[in-house]
Amino acid sequence: MVHERSSGPRLSPGSYEEDITLELAPRLAYFAGVARHEHVTRAAQDMGVPQSTLSRAMVRLEADLGVTLFARKGRTVSLTPAGRTFLVSVERALAEVERAAESVRADTDPRSGKIAFGFLHTMGSETVPGLIRAFRADHPRIRFTLVQNYGEAMIERLRAGELDLCLTSPVPDAPDLVARRLDEQRLRLVVPDDHRLAGRKRVRLAEAADESFVTLEPGYGLRRITDDLCAEAGFTPRVAFEGEEAETLRGLVAAGLGVALLPPPAVARPGVVELTVTAPRAAREIGVAWLDGHPETPPVAEFKRFLLSRRGRLLPQ
Repeated sequence: MVHERSSGPRLSPGSYEEDITLELAPRLAYFAGVARHEHVTRAAQDMGVPQSTLSRAMVRLEADLGVTLFARKGRTVSLTPAGRTFLVSVERALAEVERAAESVRADTDPRSGKIAFGFLHTMGSETVPGLIRAFRADHPRIRFTLVQNYGEAMIERLRAGELDLCLTSPVPDAPDLVARRLDEQRLRLVVPDDHRLAGRKRVRLAEAADESFVTLEPGYGLRRITDDLCAEAGFTPRVAFEGEEAETLRGLVAAGLGVALLPPPAVARPGVVELTVTAPRAAREIGVAWLDGHPETPPVAEFKRFLLSRRGRLLPQ
């Protein structure tokens, strides 16, 4: 098929890829309207724009493309073969834009919108499901995108706009974030059930100074807390294994491969004993964080209020 080519200036080859979208996008809906009516005046009336504006837009569109899209006879127009080819893609593009607009409108709807919520792996089995169940009792149509990760990774996703809120520990202190402490979780020294300390209920952390530790990898908040608590107890932990998930660490402890400082499990695990640490005080703060000054949708604002209302009773008792 040979497409008719119009005379007049075109986008320069060097700037074509960069400028084509900016040049063409505002005129696509006008083009589709004229093509649908095959009459400039009726199209202008339907779209609520001056006829002169519409006519100039079509002339400029053809000039930018370097292709004749319409055969004209007075105010009546008909599509050329090139125009029919172009219309198919334009209608598809406009439909996609409309779907995108509907999607973002739906995500911000106060009754059925969506919340991107991040949380620590250790909060995924019990704490977060309980929170969402309680929240949805009054907001049954709100939808969630849930992300489990370690603290630093969630903060980066928060900054990238991929998360609205996150539950994390330690509670971050950064100028671009707002963070609120919600609760505190005691940590326990987890030892194999045949360990020399297994018959005890309480222990000072210094009593484990000679043990091999299994810990989360560097970058995890719980790893930083473990290192800090051991330093406060007067030693540097000898790390035998590093992992990414607390229950995996419990399995390593049960296998006799070391001891660990961990939050309480959702379900008791056989093969280990969990001891209260009396000194130093072993606990981690849990908080909610969001990006300072970032606009929030009604669903996000409502869930934030809900989380803040749970201060002091966030964690299962």
